[in-house]
Amino acid sequence: QVQLVESGGGLVQAGGSLRLSCAASGRAFSSYVMGWFRQVPGKERDFVAVIRWVSGSTKYADSVKGRFTISRDNANNTVYLQMNSLRPEDTAAYYCAARSGVVLTTTASGYDYWGQGTQVTVSS
Repeated sequence: QVQLVESGGGLVQAGGSLRLSCAASGRAFSSYVMGWFRQVPGKERDFVAVIRWVSGSTKYADSVKGRFTISRDNANNTVYLQMNSLRPEDTAAYYCAARSGVVLTTTASGYDYWGQGTQVTVSS
């Protein structure tokens, strides 16, 4: 059974940085795509970034390009989201997700496995 466990959220001032981690277990993830999404209450879960595990290819939402970086650590089966120059509008619950295959899917419905989420709050 695939398990995804996020960590690293917290409260940070605008302009600051956080690094989220997603520890993945239960499968060999070399044939998986790993995504980060975020959600605020009352709204849909929005795409943030995605990485193809085998190649390291990435895709980002326009709102985070140049500020966020997704990466993976093969040895530790962990995916990271480095978030710099944070803004109040980045405040949300952040979720890690996984799907088998190679397509860099940007829609939440395309993912099979989800973590429990970690809260990021950016104060102005």
